[in-house]
Amino acid sequence: MKKKWLLPIFASFMLFSTTHIDNAEAATNADVTDTASKYLGIPYKYGGTTTSGFDCSGFTSKVFADLGIQLNRTSGSQYQQGTAVAKSDLQVGDLLFFNTSGSGISHVAIYIGDGKMIHSQTNQGVSYSNVNDPYYWGSRYVGAKRVATFDEQQQVEVKQAAIDFSVYASRAEVAGQIAKALNLDTSDTNTSFVDVKPTNANAGAIAAVAKLGIFEGDANGKFNPSSPITRAQIAKVLVLAFDLENHGEARTFSDVPQNNWAYEYVSALAANGVTTGDENGHFGLDELLKIDELKTFIHRIQP
Repeated sequence: MKKKWLLPIFASFMLFSTTHIDNAEAATNADVTDTASKYLGIPYKYGGTTTSGFDCSGFTSKVFADLGIQLNRTSGSQYQQGTAVAKSDLQVGDLLFFNTSGSGISHVAIYIGDGKMIHSQTNQGVSYSNVNDPYYWGSRYVGAKRVATFDEQQQVEVKQAAIDFSVYASRAEVAGQIAKALNLDTSDTNTSFVDVKPTNANAGAIAAVAKLGIFEGDANGKFNPSSPITRAQIAKVLVLAFDLENHGEARTFSDVPQNNWAYEYVSALAANGVTTGDENGHFGLDELLKIDELKTFIHRIQP
């Protein structure tokens, strides 16, 4: 399988050279603000990385993951990524850093233009604020970093290369594997997705799974074939694809609360012996799906 390099920013204490994304699904300014804003009102939760509650860096990590970009986990480590940007040159999608504790970087937000930022703050959860707020944020501002450049021409400049899609499953890879497992007719390569051309190697599979309602596009009509998929997302895809149902006593995972949107899907996988979680009782909702995990899941489902 041809390697696709999409996610910038994976440190591991190694430096990677800039890699051009060829035909990758880039995000626009609107994508950044829309993606971040859909989480408005979610409460602040120390150490939180899911929709049950975010801390500041958990929120930025989630938003960028939705856009196909992996960030480091903490505000301090995110400050080590990307390129420094002057406050006068801020662009939508830049990460903003603040010292709220008196001991260095302790808060991160996402710039959304016009002097505004969106972040998860202690008393208000995910909300908007003024970057130059004279009563608080303005005096605690430390600096900004640009990990990717978003614009209206659907282009993104990657600052550092990272995820190898011969290891991690792309959405197109998942569509292909599902279509193969279900023996779907993939002869029709025309899809309704604006970013999937008939010449795409997985166009037929993408069209087939979309017709069955197994996969959906985003609000902009894109399928994002070269974007990664999380374990939470694959749980939903597999349940829909193979019509899995919960039966017997529900298996629970410590990182999958009942109020999470993926709870029923993950429970159905567990009930059918598709997943058992790790040794700590975690399912790994927001972890990126690996190709070997995808194949294992499908193998366990098929008789």
